[in-house]
Amino acid sequence: MQYSPEQNRQDVVVPLDPRMPMAPASLEETGLEPSFLLRLAAKCAAEQDTITASHLADRMKLPKVLANILIKELVKLAFLEARGLAGEDVRSDIRYTLSTNGFEYARAASRQSQYVGPAPVSLDAFCRQVGLQSIHDERVTPERLIESLEGLVLSDSLVEKLGPAMNSGLSILLYGPPGNGKTSIAERTSQLFRQTIFVPHAIEVGGHVISFFDEAVHQPVAGADAKPYPKADQRWIECRRPVVKTGGELTLDLLDLTFNEGPNVYEAPVHLKATGGVFIIDDFGRQQVAPQALINRWIVPLERGYDFLTLHTGKKFKVPFDELVVFSTNIAPKDLSDEAGLRRLKYKIFVNNPSRDEYIQIFKSYAGGAAIDLSGIDLNVFYDRKYHGAMLASCYHPKYLLDFVGSYCEFNGMPKVASLDMLERAWEGVFALE
Repeated sequence: MQYSPEQNRQDVVVPLDPRMPMAPASLEETGLEPSFLLRLAAKCAAEQDTITASHLADRMKLPKVLANILIKELVKLAFLEARGLAGEDVRSDIRYTLSTNGFEYARAASRQSQYVGPAPVSLDAFCRQVGLQSIHDERVTPERLIESLEGLVLSDSLVEKLGPAMNSGLSILLYGPPGNGKTSIAERTSQLFRQTIFVPHAIEVGGHVISFFDEAVHQPVAGADAKPYPKADQRWIECRRPVVKTGGELTLDLLDLTFNEGPNVYEAPVHLKATGGVFIIDDFGRQQVAPQALINRWIVPLERGYDFLTLHTGKKFKVPFDELVVFSTNIAPKDLSDEAGLRRLKYKIFVNNPSRDEYIQIFKSYAGGAAIDLSGIDLNVFYDRKYHGAMLASCYHPKYLLDFVGSYCEFNGMPKVASLDMLERAWEGVFALE
């Protein structure tokens, strides 16, 4: 929600999102230990020569009143010293600088953890917020599904199966021959969900910081210069529901916390960053780890809706597993896992090769987009010549063939026409001969 200054007027009713985390009114309401906040404030103060309450509040994403409380406590401990007003106005903030003892305190805090930035949220607060904005609470409508699949040529029966599966917010296995749109279908889920969610900069667990917000994954709704709603907790960022895609690079290690030993900060695993959104495992079965091992790793999350992560100290803790998980594979399900594992994948949808009519529709659509002239008669003759017996049409064939036609014609200075003769030439140039 982008805040407008006019919403400060007393006669204006502010349409707040009831799920929005509200700013803490006390240090206790941050969910963090005061000692943790003092160490973080000292590290923030060490970043520059002097700080003010406004600067500290902005850096830690806390209300200014709490920044003032932290500053007063650091002054009381003789870690901060006043250096006069920041401006000529008597109402200006007071500037502070770290004392010699304060620098030593900040260095000691950095040895524990080099994290400096927005104050984390507590694990309890994170779990509560995930429950408030669960993906199960957003309904996917038939109209929205059709809109998200625009441009893909899919059979009516396939679309009918996709609707309930996408709406479930559980797990889906898309399987079938390669090149028929499984990945494209999975990626279109990003357009299905319209609600926004609130994502924390970081999470605190047992005094340790887990970096959570990821610019490569999370899309903030408001621009960088947008003024936030004044009563909102600035430790959270309003984002679109994330869509995280992994492929052959996925390993079991990527599903655990990454501990950065130098700065003593953790990085959230990929599936945790997908919380509240969609997690896509593309080319399932092509990973270096056996697919059965990956499914075994997800049995509890998929079945119970929560996962367990472990700190390097050995401490285990529970996190919500609230996301739509989409597996996409060219491998037969029976070759991926045993029956117990497959049972955890709630919806299994077969994505077949296109029919003749679907193939021709795809061909014509791509030819129009590529500005290539196409004869319907030639295309039908070509189809009859090539697709018979064991040779089946695939959805990716039209693009590959027409890309060849376009490149060939451009190179030779010819009009872009997908004649029967040109399509035959493209076939030989694109597909390997026996």
